[in-house]
Amino acid sequence: MTKHIRTFFLVLLAPLTAFAEVKVAPESNGLAPEVPGLNLKDKLYQLEAQLADLEKPFISAAPADKQDGLVVGQLGVDGGDRAAIEAFANDLAAAAKDEKAGNVDSMLISYRGKLIFESYYRRGRANFPHYQMSITKSYTALAIGRAIQLGLLNMDDLDKPAIGFLKELDTAKLIAGADTITLAQAMQMSSGIRLAAEKEKELMRNPSQLKGLGELQAYLQHSAPIPAMPREFKYQEPDTAIAMQVLNAVVPGGAEEFIKTELLGRMSITQYHWEHAISGLPKSAAGSSILSRDMLKFGQLILNRGKWNGEQLIPEAYVTRATTPSQINEHYGFFWWVDDFAVGGKTYHSFQGRGAGGQFIFMFPELDLVAVITSHNKGMGDTLQTLQQRILPAFVQK
Repeated sequence: MTKHIRTFFLVLLAPLTAFAEVKVAPESNGLAPEVPGLNLKDKLYQLEAQLADLEKPFISAAPADKQDGLVVGQLGVDGGDRAAIEAFANDLAAAAKDEKAGNVDSMLISYRGKLIFESYYRRGRANFPHYQMSITKSYTALAIGRAIQLGLLNMDDLDKPAIGFLKELDTAKLIAGADTITLAQAMQMSSGIRLAAEKEKELMRNPSQLKGLGELQAYLQHSAPIPAMPREFKYQEPDTAIAMQVLNAVVPGGAEEFIKTELLGRMSITQYHWEHAISGLPKSAAGSSILSRDMLKFGQLILNRGKWNGEQLIPEAYVTRATTPSQINEHYGFFWWVDDFAVGGKTYHSFQGRGAGGQFIFMFPELDLVAVITSHNKGMGDTLQTLQQRILPAFVQK
């Protein structure tokens, strides 16, 4: 169903003619470039594609203190090889190799809890929330963690059948094994849901039936039977829909308000946009738009084991499990990627949020380092390679 739901939204997000040419506010007083008069109710995905490239990049080794919850510092003074990072930043500003790589819009770096580097290129703007693809899944996982911290779920619930929280499902019509899919398995992309392409097309002919729990009812009613564990890892939308539906069922006021107040609001994230899925709930597979500085906050939250400004927003035990690979995929936790990078003969562990087009949050606990990159590439770009070659060495002690 993923392909057809995406097609449905592409129709909704067809280019608007109402947008005039977007003008960039001139840089002044060393402030990062912004889009004036931005309305967060606009369809930011479309508006972002219409942004003119910056005439020159904005590169700062001493980011401004915006009183947005981030502690700021200075590259070099507070750590890092300034010359190496600035050289990389200038390389990022060069003409892109092609549509698949090099179209970087921002790069920010936090070291030892301080934002020490901030840069914007092309469509990057300090006040414009960048569209997020699959990294939206990672934010959804954090919302589940917030619900656990507040006692609306508990850690044991992760290993219980997800449909047990969804009382309005017509369980009599569900396929065999639907009652064995746990919330944890869904967030590890191992639900086992498999829907035939022809059935997807048939369901999409009447999208109104997919409102509310109808979307998940369709997945669990028309899938092939769910096999026993261990199941095959499959990166797909149905698994993310399970997580969002469970969240919506257990939190007061529903998932959208909960995410706004209890996750984003707690970290002073207010300049954002989050599209709705065909179900009417916040999209969980892709569809959020987040500021680059706010993306950095998510990385810092993970490095701080769920704490933000001294408050435990997410249980430490949940953060540990969310960033620990499952038996299904050695590089994937709860909608967060896990990998190692080698620099100078040593390996550094990392957690990552990744989105197609080139949105990344990289966290390196051993170095207390967070790097955020946004792009508009076709595919993932080459960030996974360039980060290892250009950013990590600047923070590894010689």
